[in-house]
Amino acid sequence: MTTDRPDTFVTRFAPSPTGRLHKGHAYSALLAYARAREENGRFLLRIEDIDTVRCREDYIEGIYEDLAWLGLTWETPVRRQSEHFADYEAALDRLKAMGVIYPCFCTRKEIAAEIARAPSAPHGPDGALYPGTCRHRSADEREALMASGKAYAWRLDLAAALTHIGEPLTWKDELKGTVTAEPETLGDIVLARKDTPTSYHLSVVTDDALQGISHIIRGEDLFHATHIHVVLQRLLGLKTPIYHHHGLLLDEHGQRFAKRNLSVTLADMRMHGMTPEDLKAQLLSA
Repeated sequence: MTTDRPDTFVTRFAPSPTGRLHKGHAYSALLAYARAREENGRFLLRIEDIDTVRCREDYIEGIYEDLAWLGLTWETPVRRQSEHFADYEAALDRLKAMGVIYPCFCTRKEIAAEIARAPSAPHGPDGALYPGTCRHRSADEREALMASGKAYAWRLDLAAALTHIGEPLTWKDELKGTVTAEPETLGDIVLARKDTPTSYHLSVVTDDALQGISHIIRGEDLFHATHIHVVLQRLLGLKTPIYHHHGLLLDEHGQRFAKRNLSVTLADMRMHGMTPEDLKAQLLSA
């Protein structure tokens, strides 16, 4: 169904079609869907398929099948990120014009070697941070390397971005209260690559703004990403939604559910006779 109602509460479930949905996905989707119904708001489904190598059409169909099995409905048409690269390129161009991003010509191997030479290099939630090698290149050097055809990625110049913003950033999390952003924990993140003209961070904040998302309900594994998302939102003049980072479901070994573990996928559960009611009762007791 499609609606143009001017609701103030709009949330979304935004899976990446690189495998079948599992119990953790079901938990997050059901929380968002239930909240939208409680608030008389809107629930959107978005397909985050910027990775054109790993994302597959059969997984997209599987997402529709699994969510329908759970009893969820959503508005159409569904936004697929792979169909909107122009939106992300426009956002990237705005950041270029501000002077808050720079081309990085380092390979992953070169970055790893640089980090190995500096064991005290700062670390974030995803490991060692990019050491800033290309941040210090001159404009002439950058232009020469780009003209030579050398591959590069666009990185956020976090120091320049924070100087541009000029004030502390905060966001509201329904479970943690007002949170002061600490984007230094992620450093100069990649915003686009030669083979993919956007990144998760850039495309997500762009989509959330374009779709009018007011509340983002997602797992606490993405809490750290919000430190960067509020930076991009402020730079691009976008409204910061209210966040709700819920706890993660864990397996019997205390590990997060993963798509590679086929035994916890909704498709496998359905094949072995589990009903949506059984699963919902199981999730509510988790």
